[in-house]
Amino acid sequence: MNVAKSGYRVFSANSSVACTELAKKITERLGVELGKSVVFQESNRETRVDVKESVRGQTIFIIQTIPRDVNTAIMELLVMAYALKTSCAKNIIGVIPYFPYSKQCKMRKRGSIVSKLLASMLAKAGKEMLCFFPVDNLRASPFLIQYIQEEIPDYRNAIIVAKSPSAAKRAQSYAERLRLGLAVIHGEAQCSESDMADGRHSPPCVRNTTGHTGLELPLMMAKEKPPITVVGDVGGRIAIIVDDIIDDVGDFVAAAEILKERGAYKIYIMATHGLLSADAPRLIEESAIDEVVVTNTVPHEVQKLQCPKIKTVDVSMILAEAIRRIHNGESMAYLFRNITVDD
Repeated sequence: MNVAKSGYRVFSANSSVACTELAKKITERLGVELGKSVVFQESNRETRVDVKESVRGQTIFIIQTIPRDVNTAIMELLVMAYALKTSCAKNIIGVIPYFPYSKQCKMRKRGSIVSKLLASMLAKAGKEMLCFFPVDNLRASPFLIQYIQEEIPDYRNAIIVAKSPSAAKRAQSYAERLRLGLAVIHGEAQCSESDMADGRHSPPCVRNTTGHTGLELPLMMAKEKPPITVVGDVGGRIAIIVDDIIDDVGDFVAAAEILKERGAYKIYIMATHGLLSADAPRLIEESAIDEVVVTNTVPHEVQKLQCPKIKTVDVSMILAEAIRRIHNGESMAYLFRNITVDD
């Protein structure tokens, strides 16, 4: 039995090797055994969870990383939380390094806030999913900054790059902490998230109306992106592009090409979550990017086999410390020392 002297137990909501790797690293740091359970898919793709030990009256931490099959991972977490709830667990706390549907956190035109729906489902399934309400949103930036300092030769000759103006705050935070310069790529062909149809900001479609036309308001000029340019000198420098998620790598590849044209001799991509969907490994391997550094919040072992440029930073230390502090009722402020919302 996984009877931890500390009075809590840790389970993984996924039985696959790739997804339990992070959970095992966390439990090793905590000095406890990983809870015994089986999570599998029936022949009709239904999710089944079998908890193999008593959890009555215990505080349970569920670790769930999100692989490519996002919806299956969500169901695994929901079913496990409910199974533990019905097994009389005292508290159920979700540890989700990458929260799925986090991009759908704003109201869109005739849309919905899917991340809010998911949080409500998890809270209902697990009685008290403290990962969500309230949320302790941990930061991986200290680990990425440490990687830059220890693994990038001559990083003092580097410059931090924001691949769009909207990413400038995060890039500025990295630049200030590393005492480096800052550059911003402006004029990307893609539409930023703020330009997408938003039910709160986008005007309704123009319709032909009869009767009173109302007041004549000034006509808003249509947006037109300027030619792509780099604000800042990257010539003869190491360019380090920082972001929170790297999924569709098209924008990063295009940014790397521009930086090469402007004279950068090495290009690194630093991101917390490496989703790396579709042809991302192949595109990275064929691009001007020298290295992509992501954390192990999302399993990406297959992508690493396809592209040796992808490197991983382990963040199990901060997750283990967060679990320990939550269980012991200690302040979480220690984990946010000198960290701001822009990190």
